[in-house]
Amino acid sequence: MSPQAIINDGNVVYNTSTNSRATTKSAVLHRNIREKPHNVTAAHGNYMTLDNGQRILDATGGAAVACLGHGNERVKKAVAAQMEEISYCHSLFFGSRSAEGLARHLIDSTQGRMSRVFIQPQGSEAMEAAIKLSRQYFLELSPPQPQRFRFIARKESYHGTTLGALSMSGHLARRGLFEPVLIPADTISRVSACNAYHGRKQSESTSAYVARLAQELDIEFERVGPDSVCAFVAEPIVGAALGCVPAVPGYFKAMKAVCDKYGALLIFDEVMCGMGRSGTLHAWEQEGVVPDLQTIGKGLGGGYAAIAGVLVGQRVVHALEKGTGAFAHGQTYQGHPIACAAALEVQRIITEERLVENVAKLGARLERSLKDRLGGHPNVGDIRGKGLFWGIEFVQNKATKEPFSPKLGVAMAVHNKGMHPDYGISLYPGTGTVDGKAGDHVLIAPAYNITEEDLKLMVDLTVKVIEDTFQEMGS
Repeated sequence: MSPQAIINDGNVVYNTSTNSRATTKSAVLHRNIREKPHNVTAAHGNYMTLDNGQRILDATGGAAVACLGHGNERVKKAVAAQMEEISYCHSLFFGSRSAEGLARHLIDSTQGRMSRVFIQPQGSEAMEAAIKLSRQYFLELSPPQPQRFRFIARKESYHGTTLGALSMSGHLARRGLFEPVLIPADTISRVSACNAYHGRKQSESTSAYVARLAQELDIEFERVGPDSVCAFVAEPIVGAALGCVPAVPGYFKAMKAVCDKYGALLIFDEVMCGMGRSGTLHAWEQEGVVPDLQTIGKGLGGGYAAIAGVLVGQRVVHALEKGTGAFAHGQTYQGHPIACAAALEVQRIITEERLVENVAKLGARLERSLKDRLGGHPNVGDIRGKGLFWGIEFVQNKATKEPFSPKLGVAMAVHNKGMHPDYGISLYPGTGTVDGKAGDHVLIAPAYNITEEDLKLMVDLTVKVIEDTFQEMGS
């Protein structure tokens, strides 16, 4: 694979023109050095203004991040107030009221089912911390279980861009360039994702599909050595990699039963789908399954600061309390006071304004609108999601579910069409939907406080963008 021929920006993987070698004069190492993005010069609510004067309706909050929209006055004041108190302190020696307040708020939101929070800047780093903490858990037990070092994850998954998190991911195209330096397959293996649109057989019931996937996981435990596995890792709703694919009912209860059978931990990656995005504050609340470790990010701080974290369950904390009493991991910006202040105010607003309820209510309306208006389109294969987290998968053949060739760059074409002044909407493109290489989708993930008027406009523009894109492609 030639790095000159492939661009992998963490969202889409696509061929770039090999005829042009010109680069922009920007001093920033942009995701594509041959294309300088427009600068955003102003943003308020659900709209951004670009340096060319164009106004863009932000239908995805970036990467499902801006859950309160842009320019929230309360959050801005909270950040300013925190700077008056303390901007930075090293977590090896000091703590802050904002970090304590945020952690308490998050733990209370789980009704005590989680026990502690580890706070850091990025979702990828949260996954790295979860990997290390799950390994250390088994060393803290009495007697310790040092033979546990393996993990089981899922195919067509994405858990982050750092080497450990990318090693956990199953998205083939994103792994491709770095495969030789990733954690080897005998340490992290994978089972099938729960993707009913592509994975469930035509005559298979939901319960039979769940049973088959549970058996696959059980067989994988036995294959690698059941007492060598630290954890099973999964996203309750697969975001960027598959395009908002939720698990079928009963799936995670079945997976948890297999983990319990072999004494392994269950790790949920809720960096993209959690913190209210799916219609409950934590996506696992809809599954009736509480994980041992849960990564969070994106909607935690709503884009007002770089912040993510790991929620740690009672089982893991008890082992630490009875063992060394310390997590053998730390970062310079761990528990950053300003980031914590921003996130705490975001979470307070979500609670006080009952925005998770709004996500559930408007999410049902968004689902109906998208399915009513795009469900019959010949190139729309599936529309799926929860809350205000929806994916639209594109197919070349609706009957066979055949994807378009990756060379066509369908998802990026839809995004680019939306960015044209005639439309003025930002949609989030993704590729590798089917097998990590082929398949296209776009995500819609608006702010939790979006108005019904803006939601209707968002649907109208999305429909028009998709229809016009495929009409021009002659599909």
